[in-house]
Amino acid sequence: MTIKLKKGERINLSKENRGLSKVLVGLGWDENSSNSSNNPGCLFALLGGGSDSDDDFDCDAVAILLQNGKFTKREDLVFYNNLKHRSDSVVHMGDNLTGNTAGEKGDAEQIFVNLKSVPSEYDKIVLAVGIYRALPRHQHFGMIKNTYIRIVDENTKQEICRYNLTDNYPNATHVIFGELYRDNKNEWQFQAVGESTRDENVCQLASRYE
Repeated sequence: MTIKLKKGERINLSKENRGLSKVLVGLGWDENSSNSSNNPGCLFALLGGGSDSDDDFDCDAVAILLQNGKFTKREDLVFYNNLKHRSDSVVHMGDNLTGNTAGEKGDAEQIFVNLKSVPSEYDKIVLAVGIYRALPRHQHFGMIKNTYIRIVDENTKQEICRYNLTDNYPNATHVIFGELYRDNKNEWQFQAVGESTRDENVCQLASRYE
């Protein structure tokens, strides 16, 4: 049974799921239908580069690997320009080819994490979503609804936990959905975060952890 988390709550993934080794992080969202009269539904394209139209939302999932809570190397940022971490332990799965969004069947973006293969020097993986070129397009997360993050056991395909973000994020360009982290017992935990930023791009977001 899926454990539903609230903002700030956490779950010990290792304790709840003995033998857990690989997880799929699913992230989803919908565009508010009132944002666009020309484009019903939502238009999210990770790899398309986006257009300058205010009607087109290009939302990008991001994973930031931290060492002792710090972002130390650019290659530790996994996003549309770097789909795979050098350790192969964190892989961005690219755009959802079915076109599904949070309001339909399937995730808008997915990130695969092999917990057993994450190098020991990394203790935390920050999971966030940003709107591509949000500031020049005058777009923000207040225009997006039904946002969520879920953790799935990749081996059994069972959803372990889900966090439905309930806050409104007016003027936010990025939202930190949650964090996977290793505790002092070397067990993996997940915390629901739901914090927003006004960073211009994913690199600026990552620099918050330097």
